[in-house]
Amino acid sequence: MTVAVAADNAGVDLKNLLARQLDGDPRVGEVLDHGVHDASDDRAYPRLGLAAAETVARGEADRAVLVCGTGIGMCVAANKVEGVRATVAHDSYSVERSVLSNNCQVLTMGARVIGPELAKRLVDEWLGHSFDPSSASAGKVAHITDYERRH
Repeated sequence: MTVAVAADNAGVDLKNLLARQLDGDPRVGEVLDHGVHDASDDRAYPRLGLAAAETVARGEADRAVLVCGTGIGMCVAANKVEGVRATVAHDSYSVERSVLSNNCQVLTMGARVIGPELAKRLVDEWLGHSFDPSSASAGKVAHITDYERRH
């Protein structure tokens, strides 16, 4: 699995921590880091989140983990990319349902909202979930995808 990561300067420390975790995870073959790499880089979250989400849309990454102050801005930005479904999640149940019910390929988190140990645990759990295209949720996801393509 290839996982893209990105963060603005509010989320860079948590993103770097999660990138190291992903790099050491046997389920992950490659981590694509779209930045920022340190807090002195003040690029705005939309540029970074969109770049990472576009790698998912193009099939260059299977999933992405995006971090900003709240996770909300990165989620909004990523969801603007056609074919991408992103979610903000700071608890196990939401992480699980984001994949099983909504086939979300992008997980966003807020560095000002969640602690590093819980974030690491949730990313680990999130990687373990996979969407079942024969599930009861598949038709709902397809409806969203069809709408997106038409508009």
